[in-house]
Amino acid sequence: MKPDSFDQHLDARGLNCPLPLLKAKQALHSLAAGQVLRVIATDAGSVRDFKAYTDQSDHELLEAFTEDDEYIYVIRRG
Repeated sequence: MKPDSFDQHLDARGLNCPLPLLKAKQALHSLAAGQVLRVIATDAGSVRDFKAYTDQSDHELLEAFTEDDEYIYVIRRG
């Protein structure tokens, strides 16, 4: 996705579990339905957390990948 296709960015680098997910939940809450949040985290546990959260919520995990020891998530608010 292009950088301009995100409505909000969240830098959760350096935060340990469960803070990246908690901050993402707060950010998603501030978005309107259909808007897109991009999260950058460095905690390896976030991979499991973000997958489980989006599987159990009405939000959609559009992308999840690793780049230079960072975990990037793109989530559309449901």
